[in-house]
Amino acid sequence: MSTQIEQILARLDQLESKEAIRELKSRYLRGCDTKQVEDIRATMLPNVEIDYEGFPPFSDREAFLAIYQQMACQPGVYDIHHATNSVITFQGPDEATGHWSLNFRSVIVSMDLITQLGVEYEDRYVRVDGEWKIAATQSRRTSCLMQKVDEQGSARYIALGEAPAAYGEETA
Repeated sequence: MSTQIEQILARLDQLESKEAIRELKSRYLRGCDTKQVEDIRATMLPNVEIDYEGFPPFSDREAFLAIYQQMACQPGVYDIHHATNSVITFQGPDEATGHWSLNFRSVIVSMDLITQLGVEYEDRYVRVDGEWKIAATQSRRTSCLMQKVDEQGSARYIALGEAPAAYGEETA
């Protein structure tokens, strides 16, 4: 095979891989929003490294999913993850990194709490048996807006800029 054809095939593989990684991230985020634990599980390696600001670090998919279920899979917890501005870079044919900006919103009815976060993700992906998986993911908050809803349905701001020391904890 000529070098030119090999280069075209490599470029085509990268384009297809970028789209597969974007879809992988979308499946992860949609799984989080719809509380589909199996869908989330399918996006990650079993030994995924997770370092989300405000949460303990994880090096095990099942430990992360147990905490996720405990916190997010409750009646009256509604989340929306909108990721944009993806920058995907390849370190080789089967390894890539991704940078994403996230607009996250959460409504926790039992606490009358609405939270909006700006978040930056740094991910590492690997292709295993032809399928891309999340191998590592890290997030850092860039902004926070928290509102408490009173009995009349009016919201008042309780945090602006940075989140309180404990997520969901009201500030004075």
